[in-house]
Amino acid sequence: MVVAAQLRGTAFGLQLNMSQADKLKGQFTNPETPGYVGFANLPNQVHRKSVKKGFEFTLMVVGESGLGKSTLINSLFLTDLYPERVIPGAAEKIERTVQIEASTVEIEERGVKLRLTVVDTPGYGDAINSQDCFNTIIAYIDDQFERYLHDESGLNRRHIVDNRVHCCFYFISPLGHGLKPLDVQFMKAIHNKVNVVPVIAKADTLTLKERERLKRRILDEIDEHGIKIYHLPDAESDEDEDFKEQTRVLKTSIPFAVVGSNQQIEAKGKKVRGRLYPWGVVEVENPEHNDFLKLRTMLITHMQDLQEVTQDLHYENFRSERLKRGGRLSSHGYVLPLSPVYVLPCLAFFTSPNLPTPSILPKSCITTIGRKVAEPEEMDKDMILQEKEAELRRMQEMIAKMQAQMQKQGDGEGDGPHM
Repeated sequence: MVVAAQLRGTAFGLQLNMSQADKLKGQFTNPETPGYVGFANLPNQVHRKSVKKGFEFTLMVVGESGLGKSTLINSLFLTDLYPERVIPGAAEKIERTVQIEASTVEIEERGVKLRLTVVDTPGYGDAINSQDCFNTIIAYIDDQFERYLHDESGLNRRHIVDNRVHCCFYFISPLGHGLKPLDVQFMKAIHNKVNVVPVIAKADTLTLKERERLKRRILDEIDEHGIKIYHLPDAESDEDEDFKEQTRVLKTSIPFAVVGSNQQIEAKGKKVRGRLYPWGVVEVENPEHNDFLKLRTMLITHMQDLQEVTQDLHYENFRSERLKRGGRLSSHGYVLPLSPVYVLPCLAFFTSPNLPTPSILPKSCITTIGRKVAEPEEMDKDMILQEKEAELRRMQEMIAKMQAQMQKQGDGEGDGPHM
């Protein structure tokens, strides 16, 4: 009896092990053809990693007050970014300068997280003299590039927050006959720094013929003044016909004539977001009434391309110009290495009273910290990069020698006579 029970237990254990082996075999066997390796699943890994990490996007809105910028942004992302905004009066606007207000909100949809930063520019175009009103905006864009360059050149590059402006919605008044001089000057000042998307605000004030006429006039003036706006990339030949048609329609809709509203109105027996007038209802999400859906589709379907153009074109132009001018500048106009971690030990070496005299320092440390900005206009950018890398290596070697000498001196003091 005991032997039989042991045999049954052994058989049961073998069956269990065989079932586990079959399960493992099912997990690790190839369900496809014998020549299948499996790297075709790499996009799925990238997808899972991207979804887990989340996405970042920064959108700037620029335009005169009263054009519905805040309403449109709230309509686009179904959120309220400005719950406590106070609109200043005319007397306050006289002395008011352009301000930068950045609002960040975390949006999650079907498990995908988006860290959206909307940069608003209240005060733009409100002053009596608006000649230099956009200098603050340009300085903000450059400052975000500078911060990213600093973080990218530092030691910890794993968690860099990307606050670079990826897209700028520029709002154009529907009441004029095209672009104003301020519109032309501003777009020419930023078109090499950010992706500019022209938007005709409050399009419900225009008839269909007036809207088409204004679009053609704006495009003609953009070409006349050499303004570079964001152009959607062409659809690939292997894309489906629906996507190709969508891309064609979006291209022909620029500049987008939009209407924004956060109010729910009943029209034709259903609730819609729109604006109620005595003669009828303008539906925000009706493509026959305005280009709101086209603008949102452009932003969502080409968000990755906007980020890539920012990285590969605008940021690289800024970075190359920065290197051409001699590297990262300090507030006093001196050239510093790309990472301050190499400069701080030298400064500590000078200021600490317990260290040897500064005379043992190589002259390269002094000249690196105190060298004025050079202007090598004719030097090749690759040569400048090589010089920077050689400079960093020299600083590392110098710091290693300093540490060795300090260690040697400390050991000498420790070997002295004891009482």
